[in-house]
Amino acid sequence: MHEFQLQPERSAWQIGFDLEDQARSEGYRFVAGVDEVGRGCLAGPVVAAACILDREKPVPKGLNDSKKLSEKRRDEIAAELRENAVAYSIGIVEADEIDRINILEATKLAMLKAIAALEPAADHLLIDALHLKRLSIPQKAIIKGDSISYSIAAASVIAKTFRDALMKHYDLEYPDYGFAGHKGYGSSVHLKSIRENGPCPIHRMTFRGVADRETIEVRNLRYGAAGS
Repeated sequence: MHEFQLQPERSAWQIGFDLEDQARSEGYRFVAGVDEVGRGCLAGPVVAAACILDREKPVPKGLNDSKKLSEKRRDEIAAELRENAVAYSIGIVEADEIDRINILEATKLAMLKAIAALEPAADHLLIDALHLKRLSIPQKAIIKGDSISYSIAAASVIAKTFRDALMKHYDLEYPDYGFAGHKGYGSSVHLKSIRENGPCPIHRMTFRGVADRETIEVRNLRYGAAGS
């Protein structure tokens, strides 16, 4: 299978079911959208979701790329998707594994985990930007797919709301870092907290701005040499 990506003309960036309908016209039944969130964060896991929408049910009003939605609307749409989708699933790769295999490979692994957990299984995939060479399932990598495919947008919303909830949980466990606010991204508040407290056990030690001699010393004093 050759690796390729579809990149629509800017004027054609309109969200809908065009890609799903094309796949179904070719005989595929369970077309799943796949997307990830947390790739650029300094802390916490990368999370992927896969979602097969039910064409017999209306899509949630306002469904779009999760980054274009308010937190309240994302949560509302995610609840509708979990209720009405044919299937959805989550794949997670934690910070220590990200450090071990790198963020690109971790992102692909999270997607593979999400796809493997779908029930019923997908027979065609629409993936935001990435091509998964390890899969034999027919697939299309779509640049800005979460802005043109309802299925990919649904996956982006499910992944985003799941990861945000997880980071709010981590905020309770590690209250000095403000995870509930920035969700692990490299905000000035987050970077300041790393300098003051050292990285905590869910930080990605290979990411720029997390680990240097001074922050490692603070980390070791606070969490022990293993950071646990």
